[in-house]
Amino acid sequence: MRNDQTPGTPGVLVDAEIDDLPGAAPTTLPWSGNNKAALAYLGACLVLIGLNLRTVFSSFAAVLPELVSDAGLPSWAVVVLTTVPVTLLGGFAPLAPVLARRFGAEKVLLGAMAVLTAGLILRPADLGGVFPGMGHLPALLAGTAACGAAIALCNVLLPGLVKRDFPHRLGLMGGLYTTAICASAALGAGFTYPVFLSTGEWTSALWVWAVPAAVVLFLFLPVALNQRPVRHQTAKDGVNVWRSPVAWQVTVFMALQAMMSFSVFAWLAPILRERGEDGATAGLMVSVSIVLQMLGSLFAPALATRFRDQRAINTIVALMTGGGFALSIFGPLELGWVWTGLLGLGQGSLTAVALTMIMVRTRDGHTAAHLSGMMQGVGYGLGSTGTLMVGQLHQATGSFAAAGVLFLVVGSLAAVFGYQSGRNRYV
Repeated sequence: MRNDQTPGTPGVLVDAEIDDLPGAAPTTLPWSGNNKAALAYLGACLVLIGLNLRTVFSSFAAVLPELVSDAGLPSWAVVVLTTVPVTLLGGFAPLAPVLARRFGAEKVLLGAMAVLTAGLILRPADLGGVFPGMGHLPALLAGTAACGAAIALCNVLLPGLVKRDFPHRLGLMGGLYTTAICASAALGAGFTYPVFLSTGEWTSALWVWAVPAAVVLFLFLPVALNQRPVRHQTAKDGVNVWRSPVAWQVTVFMALQAMMSFSVFAWLAPILRERGEDGATAGLMVSVSIVLQMLGSLFAPALATRFRDQRAINTIVALMTGGGFALSIFGPLELGWVWTGLLGLGQGSLTAVALTMIMVRTRDGHTAAHLSGMMQGVGYGLGSTGTLMVGQLHQATGSFAAAGVLFLVVGSLAAVFGYQSGRNRYV
C-alpha cells in the first residue's frame, strides 16, 4: 500500500486532481523571489480558508431560538436550513475536480470563497421589500445554500493543494489545516452568542462571520490570479470503487459518522438550551466539545494505524459518540460538561478514523481519490438525513428525547460498519 499521509497526521490529504493528465503543477506564487516567504503566505491562506469552513453551521445553531422568535420562521424552515447545507456538501463535491480541470484549483477556490462571503452577507438580510410577507426567510435559504455549495468545493480541493504544494511539510500543514476546520466550528459556537448579547441583534451575530471570509478572499486573490490556465484530461484507468463491498462499508461508516457530526453543529446548542442552559453557556459547552474533537482527531489516526486492522478503535469511538450524544439529552444536566466532553472526544476520533479508512483500505493514490469522492458524495448526502430527522422528530414530539434514541441507534450502526470496514482488506 502506498500511503501518502505522514503517520500521525490528522485528516487525510487526498488529491482530487490525481487523475489529471497532465498532472496539476504546483501553485506559482507572485513573490517567487523569496520562496520561503511565498510558501508561508500560501500556507497561511490555505489554513485561513479552512478556518471559515464550519462557522456557517455552528453560528446558526448558537442563536437559533432568537432567530426563530424574531424572524418568525416556520418549523419546516428550521429543518431545511439545518439540512440543506450538509446535503449540498455531497451534491457539489463531484463538481470540484471538473471545475478544477477547467479553471485550475486555485481559481475555483477563489470563486468558492467569493460565493461563501456573499452567502454569509446575504444570509441575515431582510428581503421583505422584494418578497412581501416573507421577511428574512428567502435570504436565509439562499445564503445558506450558497455557503453549503462553496464549502463543498473547498472541502474537496483544499487537501490536494496542501499535499501538492507542501510535500515535505505534510505533517505540519495537514495538522494546521485540520485543526483550522475544527477551530472554525468552535469559534462559531463560542463567539456568536456573545456577539448577539453585545449588539442585541441576531443579524449582527451572523453577519460578523462574513468579515474573516472577506479577508481571506482578499488575501488569496493575488495567488489565484497568478495561475496560468492549463487544460487537463482525465485518466480512465483504476479501480471501480462503486463495485467494491469494502468501499461501501467504508462509505456507510462515513455517512453514519456524518449524521452525528453535523447534528452536533446544528442541534447540540439548541438541545442544551432546551434543557435549561443559557445561550452563552450552551455555546461555550459546544465550543469546548469541538475543541476536544481536535484532540481526538490528532491522536486517533496515529493509534489506528499502529494496528493491522482498526475494528476495535472504530467500534469504541462510534459507541462513545452515540452514547455521548444520547447522554447530552438524557443524562443529568449537572454533568453536562462530562457528556459533551465525551461526545467531543468520540466525535473527533470517529471522524478522523473514518477518514483514515481512505488510506488504509486502498493500495494507491488513484483508488484513494476515487474512494474519497464516493465517501463525500454519498457520505454527506446520507449524513444530512441526521439533521433532518432530528428536526422532524423534535417537530413531531416537541422534545429531543426521540433524537436521543436515534443517536443510540446511529452510534450502534456506526460501530457495526466501523467493525466491518476496520478489517484488514483493500478496495
